[in-house]
Amino acid sequence: MLANESILRLDATAIDYIIIALYFVFVLGIGYMAKRAVSNSLDFFLSGRSLPAWVTGLAFISANLGAIEIMGMSANGAQYGMPTVHYFWIGAVPAMLFLGVVMMPFYYGSKVRSVPEFMLRRFGKPAHLVNAISFAVAQVLIAGVNLFLLATIVNVLLGWPIWVSVIAAAAIVLSYITLGGLSAAIYNEVLQFFVIVAALLPLTIVGLHKVGGWQGLVDKVSGGPGGAEQMSAWPGNELSGFNNSFLSVIGLVFGLGFVLSFGYWTTNFVEVQRAMASKNMSAARRTPIIGSFPKMFIPFIVIIPGIIAAVVAPELAQFKATGSGPVDYNDAILILMRDLLPNGMLGLAITGLLASFMAGMAANLSSFNTVMSYDIIERYVIKDRPDEFYLRTGRWVTVAGTLIAIGTAAIASGYSNLMDYLQQLFSFFNAPLFATFILGMFWKRMTATAGWVGLVSGTTTAVVIFILSENGVINLPGQGASFVGAGAAFVVDVLISVVVSMVTTAKRDEELKGLVYSLTPKEDRTEVAQEGDHGWYRKPTLLAGISLAMVVVLNIVFG
Repeated sequence: MLANESILRLDATAIDYIIIALYFVFVLGIGYMAKRAVSNSLDFFLSGRSLPAWVTGLAFISANLGAIEIMGMSANGAQYGMPTVHYFWIGAVPAMLFLGVVMMPFYYGSKVRSVPEFMLRRFGKPAHLVNAISFAVAQVLIAGVNLFLLATIVNVLLGWPIWVSVIAAAAIVLSYITLGGLSAAIYNEVLQFFVIVAALLPLTIVGLHKVGGWQGLVDKVSGGPGGAEQMSAWPGNELSGFNNSFLSVIGLVFGLGFVLSFGYWTTNFVEVQRAMASKNMSAARRTPIIGSFPKMFIPFIVIIPGIIAAVVAPELAQFKATGSGPVDYNDAILILMRDLLPNGMLGLAITGLLASFMAGMAANLSSFNTVMSYDIIERYVIKDRPDEFYLRTGRWVTVAGTLIAIGTAAIASGYSNLMDYLQQLFSFFNAPLFATFILGMFWKRMTATAGWVGLVSGTTTAVVIFILSENGVINLPGQGASFVGAGAAFVVDVLISVVVSMVTTAKRDEELKGLVYSLTPKEDRTEVAQEGDHGWYRKPTLLAGISLAMVVVLNIVFG
């Protein structure tokens, strides 16, 4: 569909195009400048482990601020309302704090280059290969989501066909990742974070003014199809798919808040890679904790616009009431931009959307090329080559990943709410991986065989739950199937791992130092304060406590 045939047409003028063009100049310029700092594969894949905590912290959160956050969460806001905040306050911040306080010392202290490489040391080659392949597949699928939505924006703005938009959008991201590797991705993510906030904050403010402030929004939503419960975070029955409020809370806390959340934030190399690029262990631990502070406030510039769009845009209100119409929930942000923003501000908003999708796709590609190069090609396919070979390989793998993402973008186009699709992917890949990780990190008796058998069993369980839900055998509307699938995958993974460990041989204690919590000396799990790291505001545990307290307050206020 061409933009001039679409009701979503954004009437951009010269000033809007100038703002967008300036942004692309900066993005490509950062990639070119970062290229000069790339002299070996460690520079390309992990920025030479040299970046300060505030840079990696903002990149950590920006890497997740792609299609999942902007279009997916605004779509969730339009469909489910305030319960969507659980993806942030329950389903993100606690796990980010756990990553920084407990898990980063193991990742950073072991000097592994990727999460699958940690699996290799703890469980051996079979578990490593299963994890590396599943992670690579997940990244090109999720990159396809970001690419599809990025292409949608180009389509609406310029009137190009979707397939042309997909290729053009992919080429821009590919250019700066291929040039500067992870450093180019990270510094662009820092830029993109500020651009995204500058773009979406005015949209929220103007939207609230349009509906008569917060109370006006509450009144309008309460009188609409969703009802007053859509303006309270708890119990979130519609989001979880449970009619019983108690079961809904359990599903949100265990399925989303524990299994899906911890599975994503603590084992997903897309995020962990940013912390691994830090200059020392203190900076690595603070990276996700610093990221948690902006993370808890992002709902106000992402979810609230989606809720507003569902009550001020007639076509979206029609879709919410009847389930049919010329738009769907994924269009919430675009509709609000079309109706509320003047030229100039429209250009900034479009730039913010482009920045978010590029940040998300770049994060997927930069982690994909690392795992493919280090964990699959170097380990199993082409061994013992000079470092320059793997540096070149990383660039070619980036090209291949981009081409595959162009193909997977077609899958994303078939979902009216992309969060449904993404939560399914997370239940397949992240939930069982977290079960294997957490059991292996705190139970020294877990064996290498249990590592890969549990992982495969958990993933298979999540896939079976998905198939049963799709065929109507299990009736779980909303994202309930994802929560149940994730919980089932976690439980099955743990049970199978325990049973298999009982009948197979574990590694010796000496082999597990630095990999299992109880066998790792305290001095190896904590950082030695280095120059510039002595201030109270640089202490990871204290920062984590402040962040957790703030999230509790937010849950009380909006619960």
